[in-house]
Amino acid sequence: MNGEQRQAATGSAEGRRERAVDVLVVGAGPAGLALASRLAAAGSVGVEVVDREDEPGGVPRHCFHSGFGLRDLGRPLTGPAYARHWADAAVRAGATLRMGVTVTGWSDTTGPTPLTLDVTSPAGLERIAAGAVVLATGARERPRSARLVPGTRPAGVFTTGELQRTVHVQHRPVGRRAVVVGAESVSYSAVRTLREAGVEVVAMVTELPYHQAAPVTALDARLRHGVPLLVGARVSELLGRGRLSGVALRRRDGRATTVACDTVVFTGDWIPDHELARRGGVTLDRATWGPAVDGSFRTDRAGVFAVGNLLHGVEPAGTAAREGLLAAGPVLRHLRDGARPAVRVPVEVDAPLLWIAPNRIDAADPRVATGGFILRTESRLDAWSALVVSQGGKVLHRQRLLRSAAPNRTLRLSAAWTAKVWAGAGGEPVRICVER
Repeated sequence: MNGEQRQAATGSAEGRRERAVDVLVVGAGPAGLALASRLAAAGSVGVEVVDREDEPGGVPRHCFHSGFGLRDLGRPLTGPAYARHWADAAVRAGATLRMGVTVTGWSDTTGPTPLTLDVTSPAGLERIAAGAVVLATGARERPRSARLVPGTRPAGVFTTGELQRTVHVQHRPVGRRAVVVGAESVSYSAVRTLREAGVEVVAMVTELPYHQAAPVTALDARLRHGVPLLVGARVSELLGRGRLSGVALRRRDGRATTVACDTVVFTGDWIPDHELARRGGVTLDRATWGPAVDGSFRTDRAGVFAVGNLLHGVEPAGTAAREGLLAAGPVLRHLRDGARPAVRVPVEVDAPLLWIAPNRIDAADPRVATGGFILRTESRLDAWSALVVSQGGKVLHRQRLLRSAAPNRTLRLSAAWTAKVWAGAGGEPVRICVER
């Protein structure tokens, strides 16, 4: 801004402090922190990370079990240690971390500095202009209300995140007998947290006919810890007043039963935390409900990028951190070269596939920074099924599955075909289907 423009802006937002940064990262989870560490290490870029939480690190700081860092750092860490690693890396590189800061919205998008966000913190109101904005706001589990589970509103009902905060941050008791709803990786994380809190897990419940976690994880829970897995069942009602007394279950064949418990944890069923993206006019993908991005993590709003589990709920923390690292290059190119026109071709999936990310191809620059695509399926796919990529009836790629794929687990597709995508005929979508 020049002096006249800054004065006008100040007059329109009385009491609001204004300033500018090169890159503003919204979200201090693994993706945002990893991105900030690499950007700041470039030396010539001012990077600021803001987050409404009091401490950086995102979800891992509440996960006190080990298993973090194996793929991206090459050593096993607990969740809090993993969170500290990326927060320290960002600070050492020169990034500024500001916690307890809530982004309330986007300011006027007209004029010479359209990427401007309004924030509030204990220090007051601010308006921050940025050369690039990176959204790394993550994903959240749907609570009981969003899953439309009927019944009363008793105490003892949690999501995994609420459970972990209650046990590890607030150090409060959660109950004695628990039912875990879900059987994917995060569900077994909830089982570990409950056991650490001295709670007996009387059952895990999933509507699918099988668990969706790593086999060794599921076997350990059932055989070593004696946690029964009830498949093909759903929670039809919560029972009890004041305090949960049990859950009513309905099986696929219509049979009904009741499990006595004083705690229930709803796990999984993730949705990207996309409110800020939506309010900023960023197009959301109809399948993921996160921002639609190309292989360089660019949204359809110039200068706005999105990374991590905001794009796909939900992948491991290591995957989110890796995306943050890979997004640094595209962000730096944007700062150096500015925005350029792009024709982005949608990438869509057919049932039983649920979604794919990234989900746009820039026909002029079809590279995929991650090296490939992440997909999810709603039903099991047998080994030697094939993922078939086509556009306008022409097959661009066929990839055989070397192992079976299950819901709530990552399925990957090579990006070797992206150079074949064409933007003619209005950018006819690329389609991914399953050939059995």
